[in-house]
Amino acid sequence: MVQNGDVTSMDQALETGLPLKEPQLVDQLLPGLDDEVLDINMVQRMTDSGRRVKFRCVVAVGNRDGYLGYAEARDDQVGGAIQKAIEVAKLNIIKVDRGSGSWEDRAGGLNSLSRKAEGKAGSVTVRIIPAPQGLGLAAAETVRNILELAGVQDAWTKSDGNTRTTVNLAKATYNALKNASQSRTPQRAREVRQEVRE
Repeated sequence: MVQNGDVTSMDQALETGLPLKEPQLVDQLLPGLDDEVLDINMVQRMTDSGRRVKFRCVVAVGNRDGYLGYAEARDDQVGGAIQKAIEVAKLNIIKVDRGSGSWEDRAGGLNSLSRKAEGKAGSVTVRIIPAPQGLGLAAAETVRNILELAGVQDAWTKSDGNTRTTVNLAKATYNALKNASQSRTPQRAREVRQEVRE
């Protein structure tokens, strides 16, 4: 579809509902993606022949303008784990529903989220609350890195659970942004009803 010219932007690719299968397509539709390695950890598995050591890597990618991807991958080498995670994160890319959802902000714009969002992974729960322009990101370092990659400039956050687990904190933040973009607004409900009628 991309080669034929049917799909020319990432918005169109995500609206088709089809899964992204190749990271090269994402590179073509979203040039200049930034990536951030959030965590690298050594993991071990006991086998008959002894311990097998691998490296687990957690990566987030984004264009700092409304698109974000997240993934984790394992490999025998650190570089291989990072590369695998970046490729999978590109396939998990979502469009973040940005807006000016704070009641204190009357200017409008795309500086924050359009509504509150909550995500969960393991024991960690992350709530992201829209903030007025100029506040900045009141968040832990991992959450801040992900929000910056998504293009969110102003937000309050609250996290519960074992937030020292970077993997779950990053995944809960990604899930919160994913839930915010999939939430059902009155306009979206009307569109769904219209599609059902046709």
